[in-house]
Amino acid sequence: MGSTGVAIMLVVFLVAVVFAANQNDVVGWLVVIISLGWLLVFSFVVFSLRSAARKAAARLRGHADAGAGGQGSGSPVAVDRSRELKLEHSFKIVQVQVDVVREYLGKDQEMVERALETIEITSHNARSMMKDSGEGPVEGTVVD
Repeated sequence: MGSTGVAIMLVVFLVAVVFAANQNDVVGWLVVIISLGWLLVFSFVVFSLRSAARKAAARLRGHADAGAGGQGSGSPVAVDRSRELKLEHSFKIVQVQVDVVREYLGKDQEMVERALETIEITSHNARSMMKDSGEGPVEGTVVD
């Protein structure tokens, strides 16, 4: 569609140039200038959209590969970064829910139970992400 539109705008510009050259009047050359402006604007928009579409497609391919557990052609760095972001989000959820437990402890037992359930689910999911990384168990030093 974009190439066809650029071709049409180019033909309009060339026709305007031919008519302006034959008539050799000011109005004809104004039409040439206007059609040239529209050709440039249209070309810029088409090529910008094409470039953005290619970048978006590449990004989606990268996310699809990372979402498939890194089994596709996604780079290991992208898969690791995605995993790190998911783990970081899980830890933030746990921190927020701990604050909820502290705030509602002794006041609203139902709210405390929901917060504890959220912590349990989030922790389970985070542990699953760490196990699925293929690196084996997580090792390190516990820091208080």
